[in-house]
Amino acid sequence: MAEAHQAVAFQFTVTPDGVDFRLSREALKHIYLSGINSWKKRLIRIKNGILRGVYPGSPTSWLVVVMATVGSSYCKVDISMGLVHCIQKCLPERYGPYQTPQTQALLSMAIFSTGVWVTSIFLFRQTLKLLLSYHGWMFEMHNKTSHVTKIWAICVRLLSSRRPMLYSFQTSLPKLPVPSVPATVQRYLESVRPLLNDEEFYRMETLAKEFQDKIAPRLQKYLVLKSWWATNYVSDWWEEYIYLRGRSPLMVNSNFYAMDFVLVKNTDVQAARLGNVVHAMIMYRRKLDREEIKPMMALGIVPMCSYQMERMFNTTRIPGKETDVLQHLSDSRHVAVYHKGRFFKLWLYEGSRLLKPRDLEMQFQRILDDTSLPQPGEERLAALTAGGRVEWAQARQAFFSSGKNKAALESIERAAFFVALDEESHGYNPDDEASLSLYGKALLHGNCYNRWFDKSFTLISFKNGRLGLNTEHAWADAPIIGHLWEFVLGTDTFHLGYSDTGHCVGEPNTMLAPPQRLQWDIPEQKEELQDLFRKASEKHQNMYRLAMTGAGIDRHLFCLYVVSKYLGVKSPFLDEVLSEPWRLSTSQIPQTQIRMFDPNKYPNHLGAGGGFGPVADDGYGVSYMIAGENTIFFHVSSKFSSSETNAQRFGNHIHQALLDIADLFKILKTDS
Repeated sequence: MAEAHQAVAFQFTVTPDGVDFRLSREALKHIYLSGINSWKKRLIRIKNGILRGVYPGSPTSWLVVVMATVGSSYCKVDISMGLVHCIQKCLPERYGPYQTPQTQALLSMAIFSTGVWVTSIFLFRQTLKLLLSYHGWMFEMHNKTSHVTKIWAICVRLLSSRRPMLYSFQTSLPKLPVPSVPATVQRYLESVRPLLNDEEFYRMETLAKEFQDKIAPRLQKYLVLKSWWATNYVSDWWEEYIYLRGRSPLMVNSNFYAMDFVLVKNTDVQAARLGNVVHAMIMYRRKLDREEIKPMMALGIVPMCSYQMERMFNTTRIPGKETDVLQHLSDSRHVAVYHKGRFFKLWLYEGSRLLKPRDLEMQFQRILDDTSLPQPGEERLAALTAGGRVEWAQARQAFFSSGKNKAALESIERAAFFVALDEESHGYNPDDEASLSLYGKALLHGNCYNRWFDKSFTLISFKNGRLGLNTEHAWADAPIIGHLWEFVLGTDTFHLGYSDTGHCVGEPNTMLAPPQRLQWDIPEQKEELQDLFRKASEKHQNMYRLAMTGAGIDRHLFCLYVVSKYLGVKSPFLDEVLSEPWRLSTSQIPQTQIRMFDPNKYPNHLGAGGGFGPVADDGYGVSYMIAGENTIFFHVSSKFSSSETNAQRFGNHIHQALLDIADLFKILKTDS
């Protein structure tokens, strides 16, 4: 309850003697410091907006231009070539004791100087934009640079030499050009030529020619029009239609991962590594907010677009039935943590002060030492983010739109990022060639319910101190998260460091309130499942009864296919159906067909039935026998030659499915 008490700034109680107020000085102090911190951030953003807006100029350069104009006037030199006088004549007539000819002259010179200053900035940006439109350097070998490219590089260096902020070059970057249709079509045909035979390529070439001549010109006009209006004619559509409108799972299909240092290891203490790395990440976020990170430069010369970096932190992909949206917050003061099926909210600040690495280590260790059990339905809750987007959107609307669930979900979605504390150990082992593959698999999908795939990124921590990232793809490309990861790993190793015992440097503040356990109220996700299971069972029983009475589909279609062959009739439908591989071939063996003995009287006299091999090379053969009311035998076979099948694994899935059904109907489970 410590965090609950800290959250209350004052309490009051109505008594017969009046109202009794009780103020919490500590809580008020935190509220005050948080407010100060919030206003500091606002002022920094305003200042950065001004400095970014006038780059490469600055308030100092404006003052220099004003002083130069005023100084030349006192020296009887009119560097404005009469413009100051014209401006002075256009000013309103003088009135009041403070509107003297001298003040009007100074005001005119200030207006002229501002105009010169703004014009210089505009010309600078247009010149830099023109220079950055040159792409010849991309197609030259490093040791064979042309004179034109050398002169171009010198000009770009001169125009971008002043220390830029993160977004200083955004208005100087050229628009993305729209390629010509013939060039794109030709490059496409060149790319597919090695993959197609002569007949296939001729067909594709004909289709491409028809598209280029008849359809493409009209479509191209709209793209060119969009390119005049938008700085990038691709990015918004790419983000929406390739990523946000995709309804397939993010896991594996979209999200990607990043690995830790492979050959060096800083510490074996899981919580200590997290303390340093999380602290370094928030340091990076602070630099990002203050625009203190230098823009990424190709070859150290050409500035790249920094737009994607804005949504690195405090961002979550929110599922929708038709399309997802990216929710980005200006700030977040906590991270969401998952460990052993439980979710926690870990505060990153004490008042306005970022927690030190040793404090963060202590907080993570408290979570690792927590022995409480997951609430019903909590352990695999994150699997919702691993499945289809429509199903997740429906579940989110149905079960997470109010009460405890809404509050807990918001704590995750409004977190700076997500942290997963795994119980397994992974990393590179030179004696085990599979170690890196297992490491990569753990980062890519884990066990499918211990990653929050919707967050901009999940920081994954293994028991041996190794780390990694799982990154949602819609908000940015890989180089962006790579920039953060390089900063974090470098800061962790070369700036923060560890003690001789592998812990973070310093002493923890043991008075910090422990991480807050998130609370859920998940109904048993069971009546509906029972209803669905009964419907599936009824459907299955109806299908096998139809088969037993001669209405099975396979025999009928087979005979129709044979007749079509006799008659020489071509049926694409029958060809498609009969060519489908039977990857799952099943059969049931009957039990006690003749009553030689009473199975109830001799319950141990059970035969296990028999089995058969798979019909398809990459399939399974499954024979099963229901031996009375309490025993089922399964015979599962697959071919070793197939890398996709595994009989033991398939059998384990059957076993788990039976346990799930037993749990669904609350049946007492016996030995399996």
